[in-house]
Amino acid sequence: MNFCETPHSGYHWDYRTARFFEGWYFRVSLPELQDNFAFMYSIEDPIGNQPHSGGAVQILGLQDEYLWRTFPKTENFWADGDRLSLGHWRTRPDNLMPKLLAPNVFAATVDEGYQATTTLNQGCIKNPATGEVCRWQYETKPIYGWGMPPTATATWLSFLPIYDPGWQILLAHGLSTGWIEWQGQRYEFTEAPAYSEKNWGKSFPQQWFWLNCNTFEQEPDLALTAGGGIREIFTQTEEVALIGIHHCGKFYEFAPWNAQISWAIAPWGKWQMQAVNHQGFTVELAGHTDLVGQPLRAPTHKGLQFCCRDTLRGELSLTLRSPQETPLIQSTSTLGGLEVGGKPWSTPWHNPPRRQINTF
Repeated sequence: MNFCETPHSGYHWDYRTARFFEGWYFRVSLPELQDNFAFMYSIEDPIGNQPHSGGAVQILGLQDEYLWRTFPKTENFWADGDRLSLGHWRTRPDNLMPKLLAPNVFAATVDEGYQATTTLNQGCIKNPATGEVCRWQYETKPIYGWGMPPTATATWLSFLPIYDPGWQILLAHGLSTGWIEWQGQRYEFTEAPAYSEKNWGKSFPQQWFWLNCNTFEQEPDLALTAGGGIREIFTQTEEVALIGIHHCGKFYEFAPWNAQISWAIAPWGKWQMQAVNHQGFTVELAGHTDLVGQPLRAPTHKGLQFCCRDTLRGELSLTLRSPQETPLIQSTSTLGGLEVGGKPWSTPWHNPPRRQINTF
């Protein structure tokens, strides 16, 4: 099918606002290894000369291991306001302005940095303390954006200065081909499941959770993204959540404007969501992990800080039923992305009240 670029793919900074961040997340699953790689790019206060000005690359690799590198020079960051196209170099080669380069030129001239588009993700970062080097280059064939055709994750209201932060699923499902060099080994893959999303604004939500997977058993054409949090709307806050399912050319959406959504999220280890939309479809999600997870950094009002925990090896189950309660999808995965973030909570986070949702 033809793929239309997802709304909000372009860079959002207005080139005036001092406090601003934008972040991008690219994940590729390698089922033969029963594992994933995730690449997270961010830029903060790109106007420069601010306490938190600069960029970073974070990589969540095999076995949830972590590598990161800062890119302090905002002038070496570039992004396109009309489409998904961005990059950041740690140092600038002589006589070369930061811009999208042919992959072979990038590899030959950029010592550390990255570049990414809808179809390309390429980069290299180094750990100066250990000498470890991670390189990656892969191309992606998009299949599903968000909705059919691709729409804004938070509807047309997301184009107004209402919500902070903004959130957009760029690619709910795609197939990637290329390679990743990690801890001295090269992993090559062909048509591996891929996913990408982005956020922008002043900081991440006060509190949030996230579930994601497009590597389900016996369901190669199934993609799930779900999440919820406490976000700012004007000067107030609200608790919201959303579930999106792409399956065999159909899109099932459960969002605040068309569904009733319940959740119960443990401080770590268990995620439960239930929803029924206006069409009468119902969904139940359950995530679980016994792994300790990996702390990750996210933009806050005080800059990039450790404030979330992730695993890319979570257990996920998904059940979708028709209005007649006929099971349409019943599938599981052991390659689910699971996350909690923001202010820590010590007891399960319930919405609505405990009696209205299955509890742990």
